[in-house]
Amino acid sequence: MVKRSKFLQSCSALANDRGGNFALMAALVIPVLFAGGGIAVDLANMMKAKNQLQDATDSAALAASSALINEGISIEDAKKLARDFLKSQSKNSLTADMTAEELAAFEQVFSNNTKINIVEKTATNTVGNSKTYTVDISTNYNLPLSPFTRLLGQKTAQIGAASSSLSSSETKNALSMFLVLDRSGSMAEDTATIDKDNPTKVENYSCGTRNRPRTCQRDVDNFVTKIDALKTATENLTKYLKTADPTGSLVRTGAVSYNASMQNPNDLTWGTDGAVNYVKALSATGGTDSGDAFETAYEKLMLKKSGVLVEDAAHLDKNKQAPTKYIVFMTDGDNNYTSADTETKKWCEKARTDKIQVFTVAFMAPARGQALLNSCATTSAHYFKAENADQLNEAFKYIGEKASAMTVRLTQ
Repeated sequence: MVKRSKFLQSCSALANDRGGNFALMAALVIPVLFAGGGIAVDLANMMKAKNQLQDATDSAALAASSALINEGISIEDAKKLARDFLKSQSKNSLTADMTAEELAAFEQVFSNNTKINIVEKTATNTVGNSKTYTVDISTNYNLPLSPFTRLLGQKTAQIGAASSSLSSSETKNALSMFLVLDRSGSMAEDTATIDKDNPTKVENYSCGTRNRPRTCQRDVDNFVTKIDALKTATENLTKYLKTADPTGSLVRTGAVSYNASMQNPNDLTWGTDGAVNYVKALSATGGTDSGDAFETAYEKLMLKKSGVLVEDAAHLDKNKQAPTKYIVFMTDGDNNYTSADTETKKWCEKARTDKIQVFTVAFMAPARGQALLNSCATTSAHYFKAENADQLNEAFKYIGEKASAMTVRLTQ
């Protein structure tokens, strides 16, 4: 038998020696395990980032659509609003763990890769300002991957999202709206909402002694009063009507206020300025009796001359349409006498019978006032319970939006 050389014997011995196998296998397998763990972590992070980016694009698209239709901003301003909104939302949710270098790269890529397109269409087969806006937003950025995943040579993963929203303003039917508003003494009370423009006010207080009385001053929170909250809410309601009908050829508004008795009403006129100015001049005094005021609103909307409804004739002459009629009824308290509740309910029933849509808002009102307004509303969806100035404002904005048929929705 031929003897193997010492070199071959050494190679054979090395091959047959299993003492270092674990270390060798560990050296090969551990990086793969780490990389696999990194992939699992990064997949979870990618799903989270994708959802956050989708939420941000959805919100930006809706914000731009809403501003276009409700505030009448230009398309260029809407694009800027959407871009700023998207950048702010994304930055808050996506960049918390990024280094300064990664953040700079994110902002550059994100800005370059964000596309915003807005299309405006004006209907030609309807009377009035009938517009539709489509807002399309798409964006993507590179999400930094974990150090473990980078072992496989992949440093980033692209995350993308796209959203589309549609907003429309259609005043296919003309409308006449009468406001019935409480201006009783309790409307001078403070709400729990601080005035954003003037958050503090100076208050006098006694700071001397019994023998030497003295008056000092201090700054205290300046809360919005109920009557001022009503004025703001009215302006926001009518803003929707004015946006839908900028020429004042479709919308007629009027207003009447009440405390212990009805005040002189502002008759129905074209546009919204007359009603807004009437409400701006209101002051809060006296008791509460809504009966005559609601009756006046009903009779103004249903007034007839020579057997013809005056409101219908005014619209027919101006815009060739029969108007939808609305009463917006608001109170912050109880009527002084239950007989006033009975009288008010009687005219509410007449309004419903004659297809007048009655929206009611109980503003920080006690139980009996709430019950009255709930019973007066055309449906439960026409009744609002507002416990602070912000809720009053939202209720009036909703009424304005519904009356002017403005809609904003996400389409993708």
